[in-house]
Amino acid sequence: MSNEAPNQARVIPLRPQSVRPGTARPVSERPATTTTPPREPAAGQTREPLWRDLVGDVLRRERLAQERTLKDVADAARISMPYLSEVERGRKEASSEVLAAAAHALGLGLGDLLSLAHGELTRHSARSRRAVPGSPYNGMCLAA
Repeated sequence: MSNEAPNQARVIPLRPQSVRPGTARPVSERPATTTTPPREPAAGQTREPLWRDLVGDVLRRERLAQERTLKDVADAARISMPYLSEVERGRKEASSEVLAAAAHALGLGLGDLLSLAHGELTRHSARSRRAVPGSPYNGMCLAA
């Protein structure tokens, strides 16, 4: 049994491969047995959101805008209600089939869902760039 939390990802840092003298084949190194905590953002920076969080937020916002229940959408998408709830909360990394089913149940195409999530990521990136003091661009962008 592992001492790690059940949902904690195990991070194995990459190490440069050394070459055995006299051969061109790299020597395998054993991976580190300790886990590395996620990299914290530097002072003044916000952490970039995960894709599953963005998609879950879009699904929940669309469902609530339509004033539909979780059960209603889950039944229409033919996925379990607890699973849809976990997808909306960003706890599960849903497959493209599940995302398409949930999107269609809300009257969206998969492209629409991904486009909305991309918009959220773009807005978040713009906010985090503006929040960094001393940034060379300070949120300014020139287009030709």
